[in-house]
Amino acid sequence: MDRVLLKGITWDHSRGLVPLQAAAQRFGELHPNVQIQWEKRSLQAFADYSIEKLTTTYDLLIIDHPWVGGASVTNCVLPLNAYLPQSFLETLAVHSVGASHDSYHYDGGQWALAVDAAAPVASMRADLLVQQQIPVPQTWEEVMAIAAKGKAAAPAIPIDLLMNFYTFCLAYNSKLFEEGEVVECSAGIAALNTMKEFYGLLNRHFFSMNPIAVAEAMSNTDDYWYCPFAYGYSNYSRKHYSRQVLSCSNVVTFNGQLLQTTLGGTGIAVSGYSSQQSVAVDFAQFVCSPEWQGREYILTGGQPGYDFGYEDALNNEVCNRFFKNTRTTLEQAYVRPRYHGYLHFQDAGGFYIQEYLKGNTQSPQAVLNKLNTLYAESLKPETIL
Repeated sequence: MDRVLLKGITWDHSRGLVPLQAAAQRFGELHPNVQIQWEKRSLQAFADYSIEKLTTTYDLLIIDHPWVGGASVTNCVLPLNAYLPQSFLETLAVHSVGASHDSYHYDGGQWALAVDAAAPVASMRADLLVQQQIPVPQTWEEVMAIAAKGKAAAPAIPIDLLMNFYTFCLAYNSKLFEEGEVVECSAGIAALNTMKEFYGLLNRHFFSMNPIAVAEAMSNTDDYWYCPFAYGYSNYSRKHYSRQVLSCSNVVTFNGQLLQTTLGGTGIAVSGYSSQQSVAVDFAQFVCSPEWQGREYILTGGQPGYDFGYEDALNNEVCNRFFKNTRTTLEQAYVRPRYHGYLHFQDAGGFYIQEYLKGNTQSPQAVLNKLNTLYAESLKPETIL
């Protein structure tokens, strides 16, 4: 039997790499002629580098769902609904964590399977809150009280600020990306000002920190007690992964309603240029199967996009109840636009929000004007791509 070598590209964190390596090892044991090599790139490169270019080098790709509009235009990855059993896809759809599975379905194609699920959730050092006799926050006002003490943390690089801007726009009851504008003006200004009030109480070094850096700071120092929203990493809720275990929970209420954070996670896609497409599709099916997602994917450090193991007692014991405690937030997470061209908006939009929060831009209206200009540009991808 001919030897088959598949190359995959993922992102550089234990959550993004190790579960795929474990699945590849087992898949190779079940199919001795197949070897799968996973390579990694930084989280920033994951956001910045063209997926289209990567499909010419790799058979398997870990992607972000806003890119699927581009996939539907370029066809550089396979529409997996044309290659996988319909019954399997129906099972995945039923067991999707929130909109994770559907977020990779666009213009008639299932461009990836939701191998991983995430959304900004709350994280905390429960030991330090107990020590200070402070209850776990349930409302935004209680979050602000911790921030006023200098003990709150939150990622504040541009991409995360943009994701949280969506959250606060939704909290002010505005729809997003409709009628030629990103957000209704008064809601957008209110969202920016609420964010400025909060981030103004945080250490400025958070403007250079992503969710991983925040989790590292919270688990390796005693400087911060609580983070109200950062993309969740169950790894930091596992014993001995970091110096101290983080506890995670659903986000707090704002004006009486649970905040709606922005869906993240990743999907596994198969390159349209792969010379071993059938084997690559088989691996994607294997790693997203109920058996693998429901146990091994979690125990090797992953956060499945499908809920086969979310209520399992052992899985939750390993992760300090991470899956049980954050499920509601993931289920109601906002799905970003996915049209071809949206990533032009996403790549640049957070910069203008960060400049306002830093105090380098004084007018929230000016920020909204910049965002609306970017949005208009993104709707004409032929002029920007």
